Formats: sequence, C-alpha cells, structure tokens
Amino acid sequence: MKVRNWDAGEGMDIIFAPMTIHNVQSRVDIDQFHKVPRIIYANDSNYIPHIEVDIEKLFDHKRNKLFKEGGIASRWLAYDNGGQLIGRIAAFVNPKTASSFDQPTGSIGFFESIDDQAVADALFDTAKEWLKHEGMEAMDGPQNFGDKNQFWGLLVENFTSKSSYAMNYNPSYYQKLFETYGFQSFYEQYVFWRPLKQPVESVFIRKYEQVMSNYGITIRDVKGLSIEQIAENFRTVFNGAWGGYHDFKEMSPSAALKVAKSLKPIMDPDIIIFAFDGEKPIGFYVNIPELNQIFCYVDGKLNWLGKLKFLYHKWKKTPRTMVGIVFGVVRDWHGKGVEGAMITWFGLEKVPHIKYEETILTWIGDFNPKMIKVANNLGTKKHRTFITYRYLFDRSAPFERFPIVT
Repeated sequence: MKVRNWDAGEGMDIIFAPMTIHNVQSRVDIDQFHKVPRIIYANDSNYIPHIEVDIEKLFDHKRNKLFKEGGIASRWLAYDNGGQLIGRIAAFVNPKTASSFDQPTGSIGFFESIDDQAVADALFDTAKEWLKHEGMEAMDGPQNFGDKNQFWGLLVENFTSKSSYAMNYNPSYYQKLFETYGFQSFYEQYVFWRPLKQPVESVFIRKYEQVMSNYGITIRDVKGLSIEQIAENFRTVFNGAWGGYHDFKEMSPSAALKVAKSLKPIMDPDIIIFAFDGEKPIGFYVNIPELNQIFCYVDGKLNWLGKLKFLYHKWKKTPRTMVGIVFGVVRDWHGKGVEGAMITWFGLEKVPHIKYEETILTWIGDFNPKMIKVANNLGTKKHRTFITYRYLFDRSAPFERFPIVT
C-alpha cells in the first residue's frame, strides 16, 4: 500500500493492489463521484438518482456552515487496475457532534461499492485512517455531513419500493460489506407507511375529542402564515420537544428561518400542521410531497431542463405520496394525546380534500419507543428499515448502542 501524506494539500493516491483509491480534488473527480451510483444501480429500476447539487452543497465550504465551525470532509474514488470505477466513500468530522460521545467520533457517507469485500475494506480503511489522523476514535455511518433528515442510515429491509427523496437506497449486499468489516448496529431506523384514505379508527376519534375538550388546544395548517411565523413556530416546538436529549443542539431563530426558506419551494401548506395551546405552538406534523415522484424525471440533474421538468410536475401536482419529515410535541405535553390528535384532525379535516393517496413517515429511531408506539397505533405498517452503524477503532473497547429516549 502506498501511504498517503494526510497533511498534503492534495491527497496522494493509495494503492491497494489490485485497486487504487483516489482522493477527490478536481471537477472531473466530482463528476466521477456522481458516476459511481449510475454504475452500481444500472439495472435497478427502483433507484432514483439523488440530486447532485444536494450532495455538492454539503462539500461546498461556502454553503455548508459546518466548515466555518471547524468541520472537515474528504472523499475518495476506487478504481480497479483497468481504470474502471468500482466504488466511492466520503468521511466527515462534524464539529457539533464529534466530541459528544465517549470517544471522538467522525462519520462516513455516500458509500458505494461493487459486491467485493476487498473494495469495501479499502474504502473503509481509507476513511478510518483519515479520521484517525483528525483525532477521531470511531466512525458512524452511513451519515450525512449535515442534518439527520437526509442521506442517513443503510437500507437493510425493503429493496422493492422506489427510493424516496434524499433517503439512502442501496443494494442488499451492503449490509454484509459493513458487518464483515466490523461495523455494529448503533441504532435502527424505521420508516412507516399508511394509505391516507384508510378511515380514522373510532378509538382515535374518541381520544381526539377528549383531547380537544380537556385541553382546549387548536390544530391548523399553515395557510396564511408567513415564512417567518412558520419558522418561529417550528423552532419553538423543535427545541421544546428535543431539549435535554442526548446530543441535542438548540435551534436558533436564524437556523429555523433557513430551514423554512429551504422548504418554501416545495412546501404544500395543506400538509404542514401545528397544534397550539392558545397562541403557543406545542406540536407539529410537517409533511412534504414525495419529491422523487418528480425527480424521477430529471435524472439527478437540476440544470435548466431539470428545473423546467421540476416546475412542470410541481404545477401538475404529480406526487401522490406525502412524506412526514418531522413530527414532534413539546415535552410538557407528552402523554396527553397531542400526537394522535394531530393525526386524527388531519385525517378528518384534510384527507378528504387533498390529492395524496398515501403517506410515509420519515424514519423513527429504535431508541424512541414512544414515537414508534404512536406510529403503530395509527395503523401504519413498517415500510423500510435502516441501520446507522458504529465502528470503534479500538477493537477491544466495549461497544454500546445509542441510549433509549425516555
């Protein structure tokens, strides 16, 4: 193996005979990085390419604020001895989370590989050595150099449905590649599905009426609210729902406004729901259209033609699936039925008047049994399972799974 000088401005190639691991540096390298999944999924009709600009903004020092806060990232390509692409990987150090565990922990993501353990091992080793050089003692993955709502976890169950927007999709053999290398399950992530036209069960209607009567809360969509009002309501619930949990970082007003503005181009005000105690927001149920039912027409390219196709299908209201991207209730209101009340209100007041036919709830971690119970009680079915893995560099160190949320 040719040892890389990790301090070099441009990474040297690493030779793992009979393959080469090449550090991504040039525009050509970036194009090759996006070419890898097109090779891996060439014969997979369920694969819909990720939007390339969504991925590139994560590696852009001007657009990803984590770089300004001390974060670092690198990525590599794997070539066989004939010069053919056979894999890729990225590694990150997130300054917000790296020191929040028992050991400094980085992460990997955007892993793709042919079905060859030697190729996967070479990619994992490359990321591990880079992370070691940066002071890390473990790596989690697959993850994203940003928020958990995108590109997070390895798909291990349901390879027969179309991939969802910004959610990982991969061949079934990837689980073997990860676990044979030595990755262990840090937590599982469950995606739930439900047909929207399925009637709300009478028990939920009764509970909904009790909640509304006992607590006097109100529930509404976001029609008529400014983007600033939506952002502040979201921030209030987000901080109230997750404050005090492991690895929680409070959301600032500017961050909330950035999230709201990022959603604005795809926002459907009919399917974003807030619950209020008087004027104070206490819960949210945020949905967006399933964008891959549009992006399947653009082939990962948001160039001028891709943008025209996107605008056309948005105008046409092509998606028939909505995706619940985040669902939460402030902690003081846990156990009072607000979660079920929002879902029941949506089923009674919104479903008869909207075009969507089914809903997918973006992943709920196995460390959050309360939310899993809510999803099960609402008549959903488990649609997909992902795993976020952890690999401890000290192979003799005790391994612990992510703590259960209480």
